[in-house]
Amino acid sequence: MTDLATLPALLQSGPAAADAIGAPERRTMTRGELTALVNRIGGGLRDIGIGQQDAVAIVAPNGPEMAALFVAVASFAVAAPLNAAYRGDEFDFYLGDLNAKALLILGGPDSPAREVAARRSIRIIDVTPDLDGPAGALTLSIPFADHGAPTAKPDDVALVLHTSGTTSRPKIVPLTHRNLATSARNIVHTLSLTPADRSLVVMPLFHIHGLIAALLSSFAAGASVHVPPGFNALKFFAQLDEAKATWYTAVPTMHQTVLARADRNADVLARRKLRFIRSSSASLPPQVMKQLEETFGCPVVEAYGMTEAAHQMASNPLPPRPRKPGSVGIAAGPEVAIMGTDGKLLPAGEVGEIVIKGANVTPGYANNPKANEEGFRDGWFRTSDQGTMDEEGYLRLTGRLKEIINRGGEKISPREVDEILMDHPAVAQIVTFGIPHEKLGEEVGAAVVLKEGQSATEKDLRDFAAARLADFKVPKKILFLAEIPKGATGKLQRIGLAQKLGLAS
Repeated sequence: MTDLATLPALLQSGPAAADAIGAPERRTMTRGELTALVNRIGGGLRDIGIGQQDAVAIVAPNGPEMAALFVAVASFAVAAPLNAAYRGDEFDFYLGDLNAKALLILGGPDSPAREVAARRSIRIIDVTPDLDGPAGALTLSIPFADHGAPTAKPDDVALVLHTSGTTSRPKIVPLTHRNLATSARNIVHTLSLTPADRSLVVMPLFHIHGLIAALLSSFAAGASVHVPPGFNALKFFAQLDEAKATWYTAVPTMHQTVLARADRNADVLARRKLRFIRSSSASLPPQVMKQLEETFGCPVVEAYGMTEAAHQMASNPLPPRPRKPGSVGIAAGPEVAIMGTDGKLLPAGEVGEIVIKGANVTPGYANNPKANEEGFRDGWFRTSDQGTMDEEGYLRLTGRLKEIINRGGEKISPREVDEILMDHPAVAQIVTFGIPHEKLGEEVGAAVVLKEGQSATEKDLRDFAAARLADFKVPKKILFLAEIPKGATGKLQRIGLAQKLGLAS
């Protein structure tokens, strides 16, 4: 249905007077006000030469302004939200790889993104919150203009995100309006969202999980969001209370942090009964699922998503259908199957690669024919995740086929870390790998061989990495070895290295 296959169409899914974006201690922005702001931002971008398929980077902290900026940029151009915590080298790579035409930046006078954008002659547009207006109101360092509603088509690219691959170079994932709108509607259906719902947005809005599962699904349902300035466990229950939220979606580590403070917030738990809680982006331990349900008195729905699918692929359903702890549920939008190494689809109970197809799946990586050749087979997108499906269609993940480290939902390319640390003058050889972690799923580890006659401590190397990588990519454990274990062909092997080095317990 093409009438709801663009972001601007999703914004029309509720009346103009309905709530759209809320935030702590701010008046709620209505849908009509959001639509007007989107059109004024979009008109301003048009007046400085930004076209529908030009990439515009957004660097801003979580908050109502980030929510409004994303919707506006994605409606009139190609939104490229970036983690504000990136270092200069990372901004240099991403802004260059995206061929960004402009950088929208909120705050961060010392952000290396400014220096990189200036050096690359990328137009810098400052964003200033309008604290006298409703949540999400803002001004830009360019004039607003209103040339009417956006004219985006379903197959125009609306969002680009990078995903780490097994090589050091992250891949660009373009997602069209159709991809995003389809995924948002899939989530609406899975969660039975209605205009009466309100999501407390705790996931970062530079990540596919927060953008689609929390934000766009709410807009597609005619519902509203409450966007505090990032996730803060100390303020979570107060924000839940103020928002009058009916649900939230998060990664397992966030849920565990919330549970740790639940006993001190019994009054809020009694007053604010959630309709459900959603978990995605990393495996939710069944014990945590049970504790969440007992604490909040509502069902917990675990889902399975990835950037290339515009997030949701499978999800446990709401009651009365069964939720199976340890399972990521049933197909929830796209077709989901298990494929053998010969390319044939496998029957229930067999272990193989999880593959998907559907209108939410990216049409292909940008400027990367090799990745597209490897990533698609007979019309199916290969997730590189291994799993099995039972007779009732419930999917269980059994491992990853590739070597990406999944640290609490943040995907890290080991090769990227390798190449940074290989620049250290004392390092002769390095291999980065995942170490099992009870809360995060995996932590980043590295095995290092030093050059003869050179010395370096674990702190030396961690400090070196921390100056060049976002904090979540910095190895938390570095081992110094005389020789790194190799496979039969002499290649360094990441998979299984934690076990070989005695770090898997």
